[in-house]
Amino acid sequence: MNELILAAMIIFILYKSIRFYQVIARMKNIRFPAMEDMAEIRKLPEKPLNAPSYSHQKLGMTIYILMLVFLLVMFSVGIFIGGTQWYSFLPLLVPFVYAGDLLNLFAISDDGILSGTRFIPWKNIRSFEFVQIDVNHRYYGHSKEVNDTYELKIKTRGFPVSIVVVTDEMKEKLTEILNNK
Repeated sequence: MNELILAAMIIFILYKSIRFYQVIARMKNIRFPAMEDMAEIRKLPEKPLNAPSYSHQKLGMTIYILMLVFLLVMFSVGIFIGGTQWYSFLPLLVPFVYAGDLLNLFAISDDGILSGTRFIPWKNIRSFEFVQIDVNHRYYGHSKEVNDTYELKIKTRGFPVSIVVVTDEMKEKLTEILNNK
């Protein structure tokens, strides 16, 4: 049992590190959005996206790397001091539940979609749909710019991706790009 927990934690750390590296490596060849389109797309309804560049994503990248290093250090210390009891490692995983929102990023590259700390290749995207943000929607009332706009839901093999689209022109651009892929 202890070896299983040890292997699971090592796989988790490696998985998160590799996924983060994929996002960083693919931020070089971004096809969409351009700088003038940044205000029209939102990952969170309250604030526009940061530009998909290293300088604009520096704070989120630094915090995510520090979280990975902290997890690795605490895991190593836990092994050397207390052994591999499964309950001692669960609190270390809690910050990674919402770590994907550290990078306020949504971008489309030639290989796929970057959303937060996730890279989704084109082959893993099943479908997409636009949902109107009306009075009964969960984002309604968060911001006046978001009311009566659209939420783009991209269904993948894993967890879905959700983006708020503020204008009709941006909705048409995204529809065209996603339909071409």
